[in-house]
Amino acid sequence: MKPSLLSLPLFGLAVLLGLTATPAQAADSVNLYSYRQAFLMKPLLDAFEAETGIKTNVVYAKKGLVEKLKAEGAGSPADVILVSDISRLVELETAGLIQPVNSKTLDANIPAGFRHPDNLWFGLTYRARVIYAHNTRVKDGEITSYEDLATPAFKGRVCTRSGKHDYNITLLASIIAAKGKTAAEDWAKGVKANLARRPQGNDRGQVKAIYQGECDVSIGNTYYMGKMATNEKNPEQKDWAKAVRIIFPNQPGAKGATNDGRGTHVNLSGAAVTKHAKRRSAAVKLLEFLSGDIAQKIYAEQNFEYPVKTTATWHPLVKSWGTFRADTQNLREIAKLKAEASKIMDRVAFDH
Repeated sequence: MKPSLLSLPLFGLAVLLGLTATPAQAADSVNLYSYRQAFLMKPLLDAFEAETGIKTNVVYAKKGLVEKLKAEGAGSPADVILVSDISRLVELETAGLIQPVNSKTLDANIPAGFRHPDNLWFGLTYRARVIYAHNTRVKDGEITSYEDLATPAFKGRVCTRSGKHDYNITLLASIIAAKGKTAAEDWAKGVKANLARRPQGNDRGQVKAIYQGECDVSIGNTYYMGKMATNEKNPEQKDWAKAVRIIFPNQPGAKGATNDGRGTHVNLSGAAVTKHAKRRSAAVKLLEFLSGDIAQKIYAEQNFEYPVKTTATWHPLVKSWGTFRADTQNLREIAKLKAEASKIMDRVAFDH
């Protein structure tokens, strides 16, 4: 969802228009760069301001914020950056654009596996990359792993968005980490051979294709099930959601499973304090708030994501999908394998 110019604070409007206006430097404000969408962030930031009195000025973008921080250097107005993918967190870390934060609140709220070991960045929510399966055309126990997608049993039965999309690249990177480059490339070839159609559309589009009978299974993020099942603006998506069920791949002890039980691949959204933050204290307060009960509940309600705080409330619909074991491989190491994963997708000509 792209916010209108009229909905943006002055800071965001100035940047989008290429103006040189200087954002407020008051102690009761904090400036954000965000890859996360406005519809999700607004209720969170409104709640933060209500609790702390600190106003937030936000620049929303789909890409280019890392390059923007590099170009701005010490003169950057940004205090916090919010991202939706582990690879962007590692990119910020590698580029030296963020600074460590030592906070007992963040340590208590965010499990160690969901934050940088030196506290450079912090995960706030996670989602699972799962298999959507037709309720009747896919038998119970017929597919239990990512590896099954590449077997002859699913010839002509698989749909997916572009293999070059970040979601699929990161999934492939997790397979490299688990199985090695050769096995990962064989998997990519196998999935391509089983595609019912050329990769296209988004994750919801694949579920629509299952509903319409074009394929039987697809790869998608968990939260799209929630978005479809509750979609009042486009109610036909409720029918798409009713046609499928979520399968968490690579679960130990799954019915009919022959997989390694390493767990389902997950990805993080997160945040960090920028290297040249001018309002560091307010920035830290924002991160602490985003990791707390109020914000974690809002994340779950607004976007059907899994809160990182273990005691946070899950949305009832998210609960209905069941619990699962997440892949315990190091997410930072997986992110570092994305370049190799991208090369593999190119070599197998996955989208062609």
